[in-house]
Parts: sequence; structure tokens; C-alpha cells
Amino acid sequence: MITVTDLSRRHGMRTLFEQANLQLNAGSRYGIVGANGSGKSTLLRILASQESASGGSVQMPRNARVGVLEQDHFQYEDARVLDVVMMGNPMLWAAMVQQEELLANAHERFDDDRYMLLEDIILANDGYTLEARAGAILEGLGIPTAQHERPLRELSGGYKLRVLLGQTLAANPDVLLLDEPTNHLDILAIRWLEEFLGEYRGCAAIVSHDHRFLDTVCTHIVDVDYERVTMYPGTYADFEERKAEDRERLEAEIAGREKEIADHKAFVARFKAKASKARQAQSRQKRIERIVIEDLPRSSRRYPGFRFKARRQSGRLVLKVQGLGRDFGPRTVLDQVSFEVHRGDRVAIIGPNGIGKSTLLKILVGALPADRGSFEWGHEVDLGYFPQDHRDALGDPDQTVSSALWEVCPREGLGAIMGRLAAVLFTRDDADQRVGNLSGGEAARLLFARIGAPEPTVLVLDEPTNHLDLEGIEALAAALSEYDGTIVFVSHDRWFVDQLATRVIAVGPRGIDDYPGTYAEYLARDTVDHLDRAAVVAAARRERARS
Repeated sequence: MITVTDLSRRHGMRTLFEQANLQLNAGSRYGIVGANGSGKSTLLRILASQESASGGSVQMPRNARVGVLEQDHFQYEDARVLDVVMMGNPMLWAAMVQQEELLANAHERFDDDRYMLLEDIILANDGYTLEARAGAILEGLGIPTAQHERPLRELSGGYKLRVLLGQTLAANPDVLLLDEPTNHLDILAIRWLEEFLGEYRGCAAIVSHDHRFLDTVCTHIVDVDYERVTMYPGTYADFEERKAEDRERLEAEIAGREKEIADHKAFVARFKAKASKARQAQSRQKRIERIVIEDLPRSSRRYPGFRFKARRQSGRLVLKVQGLGRDFGPRTVLDQVSFEVHRGDRVAIIGPNGIGKSTLLKILVGALPADRGSFEWGHEVDLGYFPQDHRDALGDPDQTVSSALWEVCPREGLGAIMGRLAAVLFTRDDADQRVGNLSGGEAARLLFARIGAPEPTVLVLDEPTNHLDLEGIEALAAALSEYDGTIVFVSHDRWFVDQLATRVIAVGPRGIDDYPGTYAEYLARDTVDHLDRAAVVAAARRERARS
């Protein structure tokens, strides 16, 4: 389906990868993995013909339909949500629109030949089932039928991106190229996407940092690291094991060659002046010259140095919430929510899809008003907030990376700012980039640097791991575990919650379950695992059956 030959990509003096050779086939699903900035998204854009390579070629069947996950929802703001999804197949959508126009104007003039040509296009592309398929995809992605008739502009940013994902899937392309498709999905929607991709018969290439998703979906892993692109058959877990073995083997081979050279050099140094051994010494010298040791490129996997410290101690009672409620139209998402947070707590807010976890955090930081109840932050509370739509929190997209950080610590010198940026993996050249040009992972790292600089006493984090790579997630968990303040967070990453939470508040339709302990201890009580996809799907089905 897709043949990649000697593909290389460089940015200035920096090599992302070189001489990549891949064969991507229909019926297989390829997970593209690597550190932020390693070149995995660049590789995907080259496959999609959105970016040029520095060398090599990509070949694809001429008539292959390629589906690429877009990020620009602004061009569809006034369109009906259902129509946006159906636009995923432009030729089919244009034929359907033109056919409707012909029928609408049939009383004036009707072009039989044009109508039949459009009918052939619609039938060939299964157009008469498109609306039903688009609706089912939207439902699967967590967008209920009641919202399908609304203009896209009425949805939140995260849900708009779900609609764009639905647009890509509804087109039924021969090739699917998806960059971080799970970022704005909850557990139910991720589970639905896993099932959709499991039944997909085309060729799919997916960039993702969600290792459970990759394990479930992918038949192969494409690793972008060490300035190379290497394919491994099997799951993500298989890949991790094989990659470690391959690296150990290469290092052992190099060590063996280095030892061989050292032995030959020792022999030459000892016997080159001895007549009876001179010929052997010369022979060994030639053997040394024939031994080739290739330098192993450095891994692109890097761990950011996140740092969080409370500049002073807050009061013992950090937060008091009483009878909090919030409605969206006729729908109640939060009702009678009451709890207290004490100094040093690391509180994981969990619960089923749509129950209002992010809404609760937005209310607590003042981004949304409550309809009922009250909350009060305690003495000496200074908030650091990481929103789910974290790009907006970085301010002006035209400002530079360095100015975005300087904005929150204006008294620091340039050296200190550069030091803070270097800790979260920005170089001096990166410091002059526009904030609007940052990748999702880069924007997240910059925001964490901004949040940490004023040394807040309380951190409120909404899905903080969404755009981070594995190394970033591990570094964030370690930094937050050492933080001497209080944390209230929402996350669907089971590993992250296991590492961090010292208290669990489960929000449900009949109130909250406040458990003082780790997530593993919470689960030991035979409660629903809200971070396990199969368990969440089963619970949702039981809830629908009751209602």
C-alpha cells in the first residue's frame, strides 16, 4: 500500500531520521512512537504529502483515498455537526449537495444527465448510508444525537476535534493517518475508536503516546529514535522488549569489536620491534584498519526536568466545597457536590464520561460559574492551573517561547529564563519560536514551566498527560510526587493516577464517593474501575439498560 524508500528528513543541521525503508500494508495498523521532537509527526506529514522529505521517496497507489486527521475546525464553524462529518469524502459530499440543488430547482429546469452522473457517484460511494454512518460515528465519539443538528461553533474545542476525527473516519479512506487521535477522547470514546480501528481493513498509521491504546490497536510499531526509523511486528509491549534487546545486542557487538581492536593494538605494541613477530604485528595492524565501528546515534528520548515547589505553606484547610451544582440547559452535570481538601492531599477526581469532572475544576478555578452551592479556598492558597485546552493558557500565540515564560517571572534575568526553558527541553533556538507554532507536547512543557515558576501552593490539573510522551509523563509524575503543596487533578491515565493519588473522589450521578487512599486501595473495594476501558464500557451499558 505505502512504500517508503531511503527517506530522510533534516531540520537545518539536525537530522530527524535518515534512510528509512518501510512497507505499510492494507489490513495492518502501525503505531508511530518516539519522543516529542523525534520526527514521528513529521514522518506522518510526509506520508500525507503535507511536508516534503530531505531525501528518498514515498509511493502510494495513485487512486488511494487518504484520510488525515485535521486540526483546523474554524473552516467549519457555521456548518451542521453532522454535515462536517459527511464532508470527509469531498467528492461524495459535493455530489450529494449538487443533487439536492438539482431537485430543489427541478420546477425551473432539470438536467437528467447531470442527475444520473451524480447518482452514480453517490451509489458508488454508498452515499445513501452516509448520514446514518456519520451519526453512528459521532455517537461512538461521545457526541449525542441532540447535538448533531447544531452548528459546530456551539461545541467546545475538544468536541470540535472529535467531530474532525469523525470526519476522517466517515470518509472510509484506503489509508488512515492519525496524529494523536485519543487526545480529546474520554475512556468510552477511546474504547469505541479501538473497536472501529480493529475492524478497519485499510492501512492505518497512528501517532500516539497512549501505550494501552497502541497495545490494543496496533499490529506493528514504527519507532522513530536514534535518527532512524525501525519497524517492529507486534504490540507496544512486544516492541519495548525487542528494542531493548536490539540495543543491548548492538552495544555488545561494538564492545566486542572495541575489545578486539584493543587486543590487536596490545599485540602490535608489544611485538612490532621483534623480528620474529614483525609479520604477525603487521597483519594485526591491517586487521585493525579493516574493523569498522559505527557510532550509535544518541537516543532522542529525553526526560524534562519539571519542578514544582510551594513558595510557602498554605493553611491546613485548602478547599471547602458545599452543595455545588452546574447545569447545561436542561442537563445537570454536577449536583450536591460537597467535600474538603486538606494541605498535602493529592486528590484524583474520577468518574464516568460526561459526569462533570472538568466542569468541576473549571468552577473551582473561576473559569465557569456554579449554578448552585459554594466553594472557598483556604488561607495562603495560590493556584497553578493546567486546563485541558491548554494552548489558551499560554496567552498570545504570536509571542515567543521565552517571552511567554518571562511574563510570569518578570524579575528574573535572561540566564534564569533560559535555564528554566532548558530544564523542560527547549534550546536557545527554540526560545525564539512563536508559541502558536509549538506542538502539543511542547506547549504542555512550556505551560508546566509557567505554572511552576511562581511556586503555587495548590495545583489544579485537567488531563495533564494528554500531549506528553512517555518520558514526559514519567517525569511529571516524579515531579508532582515530590511537590510539597496540594494537588487536585483529573486524568484518564491509569498509570499516572496510580503513581500520584493519595485520595480518590469519584463523581457519580448520585453524588460522590470520597476515599482516603490510593487508587489501587480504592479499587480493592470492588468498585468500578473508571480508568479501565472495558470496565467503563460495561458500566455504561448497565446504566443504559436501567434507564
